[in-house]
Amino acid sequence: MTGGARTEAALASAAAGQGRPRRALLLAAVVAAVALAAWLLSAGLQRDPAAIRSPLLGRAAPDFALRTLDGDRTVRLDDLRGRVVVVNFWASWCAECRVEHPALSAAWNRFRDAGVVLVGVDFQDDHPSALAYLAGTGTSWPVVADPGSRTALAYGVYGIPETFVIGPDGRVTAKHVGPVTYDQLVREITRVLPEGSARQPGRPAAGSR
Repeated sequence: MTGGARTEAALASAAAGQGRPRRALLLAAVVAAVALAAWLLSAGLQRDPAAIRSPLLGRAAPDFALRTLDGDRTVRLDDLRGRVVVVNFWASWCAECRVEHPALSAAWNRFRDAGVVLVGVDFQDDHPSALAYLAGTGTSWPVVADPGSRTALAYGVYGIPETFVIGPDGRVTAKHVGPVTYDQLVREITRVLPEGSARQPGRPAAGSR
C-alpha cells in the first residue's frame, strides 16, 4: 500500500471513529427526549384537568352582596362566615351548566342540613331565561344576579361553569373549571367541613357523577 493510500485509510478510520461518538450522543438525546415526553404525559394524565390552580386558593374569597334573581333577598358572603360555601358561576345558555346541574343538586341535598350553602351566580345572562331555567330544573338553592359581572371578575372567572369551594374561615379551598361532578363536590366539601357535620348521603341523583 502506498503512502497516499495509507493516509486516506487512516483518515477514513479516524472519521468513522469520530462518527460513532456522535451517533451515540444523538441516540442518547433521542432516548432522553422520549423519556421526558412520557413522564410529562404520565404526569398530565394523573392530574385532574378540571382542578385549575387559582391565585385565590388559600386566600380570602372576594366578598359580595348580591340580590337573588327573584329579588326576595340579598346574599352576603360575609354573613356566611363559619360555614362551607360553594359558589357556582353558571348561565341558562351554558350547555355544560346543564350537564353539572344533577351533581350540584345531589350535593345540595346531601349537605344543606349540615350547614353547607350553595350559591349560584348567574353570569352574563338574560333575566327571564335564567328564571325559566331555574323553574324548569327545580333549583332550590339561592341564585343571585351579578350586575356588570363584577363578582365574576373578582373571582377571575373566564369560562363557565366554574365552581369555588370556600371554607368556614372564608378562604378559597378549591376551584373547578367545567362541569363539576358529585364526587368532586363531596371530596372538596368534606375536606373542609367541620368533623361530624356531614350526614351520610342517600343515593346521588341519576347522572350526578
